Amino acid sequence: MEKFRIGIIGAGHIAEKMAATIAGMDNAEAYAVASRELGKARDFADRWGFTKAYGSYEELADDPLVELIYVATPHSLHHRHVMMCLEKGKPVLCEKAFMLNASEAKEAIGLARSRGVFLAEAIWTRYMPSRRYIKKIIDSGEIGVPSLLTAHLSYPVSHKERIIRPELGGGALLDLGVYCINFALMNFGDDISGITSVCTKSETGMDMTDNITIAYRDGRTAVLTSSALCADDRQGIIRGNKGYIVVDNINNPLHIELYDRSHELVRTYDMPPQITGFEYEVQACMDAIKAGKTEPEAMPHSEITKVMEIMDSLRADWGVRFPGEEKQHSCTE
Repeated sequence: MEKFRIGIIGAGHIAEKMAATIAGMDNAEAYAVASRELGKARDFADRWGFTKAYGSYEELADDPLVELIYVATPHSLHHRHVMMCLEKGKPVLCEKAFMLNASEAKEAIGLARSRGVFLAEAIWTRYMPSRRYIKKIIDSGEIGVPSLLTAHLSYPVSHKERIIRPELGGGALLDLGVYCINFALMNFGDDISGITSVCTKSETGMDMTDNITIAYRDGRTAVLTSSALCADDRQGIIRGNKGYIVVDNINNPLHIELYDRSHELVRTYDMPPQITGFEYEVQACMDAIKAGKTEPEAMPHSEITKVMEIMDSLRADWGVRFPGEEKQHSCTE
């Protein structure tokens, strides 16, 4: 079997997870990795069996054998690195959050479309089989008419630079809240009538705990909570008039439970075994590229833009800004 040659830009923790994923796939090849330090790239390549190691991201993007580039750098660098790859005609899978804001996202999407080059966001939950299971349960009518969705995702990570530093696109929203928003949009759609929210901030001005309520035009509600200050149950629950669905972890669903309105467990769905969970997004990208598409079906460009616009609006309300962004309205702190 001919393998799809994948390159990785960045050699940090998330790149390690992607390397482990590729190593476990029969149809993907750990071909190239790039770091700003050649020694770091060579060490990464040796540990994970990559053929090539580069000391600059541009060198990797110039390699004619690379068929897909996974961008695993901080949020604040996504736009620069994705644009560079697209300008060189290279298909890109960019780690979430896709960009710092919707303006950057639209520029990258516009370039991808004008050049006819594939571009995707690596928001892994969009590609996982759990999404189909949840939809099947809702469509079956077993929980009746869904009216309320809640999603929680929190980890005590406020000490990490990517969370606390504005110049790295910090805050809980882009790192954690993005999963809650995607969970809501995947299951309730985007026909939104209004969004209300509050946040608490760090001394550096980044959002640390976010509480978001999304109201839908048909009367449904999504209540989302994320925090970089604490741990929580990570659950997603979708409630209807006949029962409800409990998703064990919206960041990587492995078990889904269906309950009736008497709170009796009706059925448990266990998700298929994983390599890491990243394999689904990689496979979706490879399939789309082979089919000549510029976006994956599971996370189209329109949905990327919608999520970024929602996060922009939230940050504007909170007065959370990143260096270089246009001045946004501040909220009462």
